[in-house]
Amino acid sequence: MYVYNDLSRHKEELTPQAPGHFKVYVCGPTVYDYFHLGNARPFIVYDTLRRYLLYRGYTVDYVQNFTDIDDKVIKRAQEEGISYKELADRMIEEYFVDADGLNILRASHHPRATECMPEILDMVQTLYDKGYAYVLDDGVYFDTGKFPDYGKLSHRDLDEMETQARVQSNDAKRHPSDFVIWKFKKEGEPAWPSAWGEGRPGWHIECSAMNKKYLGDTIDIHGGGQDLIFPHHENEIAQSEAANGKPFVRYWIHNGFVNVDNVKMAKSLGNFFRVRDLVQHYPYEILRFFMLQAHYRMPINFTKNLLDAAQNGWQRLKNFASNLAFLLEAEEAEDGLTAQDLEGVCQQARENFVAGMEDDLNTADAFAAIFGLVREVNSLLAEHKLTKPALRLVQETLVELLDVLGLDPYAGAEETVPADILAMAEERQAAKLAKDYAKADRLRDAIQAQGWKLEDTAEGPKLSKV
Repeated sequence: MYVYNDLSRHKEELTPQAPGHFKVYVCGPTVYDYFHLGNARPFIVYDTLRRYLLYRGYTVDYVQNFTDIDDKVIKRAQEEGISYKELADRMIEEYFVDADGLNILRASHHPRATECMPEILDMVQTLYDKGYAYVLDDGVYFDTGKFPDYGKLSHRDLDEMETQARVQSNDAKRHPSDFVIWKFKKEGEPAWPSAWGEGRPGWHIECSAMNKKYLGDTIDIHGGGQDLIFPHHENEIAQSEAANGKPFVRYWIHNGFVNVDNVKMAKSLGNFFRVRDLVQHYPYEILRFFMLQAHYRMPINFTKNLLDAAQNGWQRLKNFASNLAFLLEAEEAEDGLTAQDLEGVCQQARENFVAGMEDDLNTADAFAAIFGLVREVNSLLAEHKLTKPALRLVQETLVELLDVLGLDPYAGAEETVPADILAMAEERQAAKLAKDYAKADRLRDAIQAQGWKLEDTAEGPKLSKV
């Protein structure tokens, strides 16, 4: 598999440090509100990467953190008159409601920043002892001038950054690009004891400490949105490599933005759509399908029309899966195509799917392989009957490939047909046999009015929810 590594700015072959075992860290949410569609994209993208690595037989240690102490968390808790922990506890529960709805696998570890305070303080102490940190009136700062490789991920020059920053800044920091790793306590804020005084961690140090605690000094993959490249991930590299004396991350992977009218979706801009609100109109599976239709590094422009198109596309796959299930329940076809006849079709779809995923997680090409399978089998069904082993092979292939993408065409599909609808369908069939077509039409319309579609097929009447 090849992935685009933002550190080298090239596609590179993805190989783990330890044979068969990947260590992956993905930046999680700051838990002060429900997450929006832009936040959801990295959750879905890296969940899909993880699923694919598992599909290919790797073991994956996967860590996604919760930032549960932060200016935004403190401010929202104060506004609601509750503690930061009460707010964080509630919003983490709500995170899992939406994450589970999007079929995002639980991480191997979901650490909270406040649960890793000893590791954070230990890293701050190490940086201070090594001369990479210094103390000012408001906190302990990382000295970027002491780290020669600062800027290697964002490919920015430190002198240029300092020149630009000085136009806007004139404070006590040694370098304008220096950043806080331990903030001293302010009135009314939660705080923890440290060698330098009570305070709380800076944002960047949290991820470095949690990486080290759960995955070690050097990890395979670090993921996040493009907006985190600078300064967050740049600062993570500086802290971790300065403290540990080892390379921090082997592959840096970043997803593109979700835009609204070609402007990045962000809470700070007020142009965001919470996932919790969107699922009142579009099921979670549609949102996941929508995200994965585009290559993860490309921007997605959010519009209702595109979501509607995604809904139609997903419905095509669900209809195909439903038809396979219906045919499997019908009588066995005589002299139909066998599983052996369909093996080549299914294997080609699988190979096309893998080729897309191996090329920098190209889920758009992966979906093209799945839709290619659908077209091919529908074409065969138009001219031939398929034996049950053949139908089962196609069904298993479809479910297998969609599962890698975190989608299930049968989720929620097993809705029991009400007894009165079944009775009307049987009465309609009897009316047709009696050639009472007017009555048959009335019964069909009555079934439709109850939210069910009745379709006449060679295998008999087929009922499906509208």
